[in-house]
Amino acid sequence: MARLGRQEQSIMADSTRIAPATGRLGVLTPGMGAVATTFYAGVLAIRQGQAMPIGSLTQMGHIRLGKRTDNRNPLIKEMVPLAGLDDLVFGGWDPFPDNAFEAACKAGVLQAKDLLPLKAQLEAIRPMPAVFDQNWVRRLDGPNVKQGETKMDLARQLMEDMQRFQAENQLDRLVVVWCASTEVYEEPQAVHMSLEAFEQGLRNSDPAIAPSQIYAYAALKLGIPFANGAPNLTVDIPAMLELANQNRVPICGKDFKTGQTLMKTILAPGLKARMLGIRGWFSTNILGNRDGEVLDDPDSFRSKEVSKLGVLENLLQPEAYPELYADLYHKVRINYYPPHGDNKEGWDNIDIFGWLGYPMQIKVDFLCRDSILAAPIVLDLALFMDLAGRAGQKGIQEWLSFYFKSPQHAEGLYPEHDLFIQQTKLKNTLRHWMGEDLITHLGAEYYEDEN
Repeated sequence: MARLGRQEQSIMADSTRIAPATGRLGVLTPGMGAVATTFYAGVLAIRQGQAMPIGSLTQMGHIRLGKRTDNRNPLIKEMVPLAGLDDLVFGGWDPFPDNAFEAACKAGVLQAKDLLPLKAQLEAIRPMPAVFDQNWVRRLDGPNVKQGETKMDLARQLMEDMQRFQAENQLDRLVVVWCASTEVYEEPQAVHMSLEAFEQGLRNSDPAIAPSQIYAYAALKLGIPFANGAPNLTVDIPAMLELANQNRVPICGKDFKTGQTLMKTILAPGLKARMLGIRGWFSTNILGNRDGEVLDDPDSFRSKEVSKLGVLENLLQPEAYPELYADLYHKVRINYYPPHGDNKEGWDNIDIFGWLGYPMQIKVDFLCRDSILAAPIVLDLALFMDLAGRAGQKGIQEWLSFYFKSPQHAEGLYPEHDLFIQQTKLKNTLRHWMGEDLITHLGAEYYEDEN
């Protein structure tokens, strides 16, 4: 099948028609703090030739097509019709009124030498007033906040923001990627169980409806794809799934997989592949950015803890390997430490055992930069969710589990946490949409006797 250019005619992949990525794409981020401003600045710098898109699969990743002997290994962005970086326009909401340049300076992720050449462009990105409730994020409080008689009124204001932003910037399409803070832990309530109940809850300002869910509702009502970068429920409730399917909108989440959990989904599959046992995995973090301050509240930390703790249990399958993993003790801690700023440090102590039960240990000290790892995820999710929308996809996009700590999945399924299985799922989805053969890595055909 011949590859068509990004701006050419629509592409047929099986029965799926993928509309071309013509025009401009607006990327809206609830939250304009460290992650969002690092994302904006990075894309602007890349567009000006000042940097490379390191960490972005859409920009730097290749994808094998056909047999190994075919030598077909194009860049992903050359194989599928993604929006180009020059076509992206940024906007968002935040309870603090700082423009993107001011917010980036306060976040302290990027150095002045990287921000100053982008100052005028970043200053032009000003946050719209946010839907914010301190009951859900207790450690923050800002003045740039919407007022409304009901939560439904707030949802309508958000829809007006989205429509106005699209019109003023002459955009063809929008995507929304949640980059705001972690909300306090919440179990699904009755108001979340159906779209009808949720909409009535909005009209009644039901206290169980979180701000993130109001953003998601507004986007999905307008047919805008929504990706959730925090461990909040947000779109992971029956009401949002019903709305996404009804309006044929893609959704995905939750919680960007960046530092310590990224390392777990790399290391644990390797230990399991070699049938090495694990007695304990202790993880602790220190960080001092706004995220760290928010997570210093126990109820917000609980949301993150649930997201982090689920990784090993689902990945290691202790019910299938009780001798190796049934007694695994897994502990996660996050500590707010202002001197570190955005430079998070994650320590892991892993007690493993091997042949004849002899014990061994692995120590990991990951001195990472949280927003530097998250920014390319925001870019990839924006581009892939826009692609999914143009491909007519709706509901949960499990093929994007690659990017999340707690991947959203269909009811009755277990989430896939193995980073390498997630990568295969992602690339095979792209191959399938483009009418290419799926890659199984069997390779038996290379060794068959042709005689």
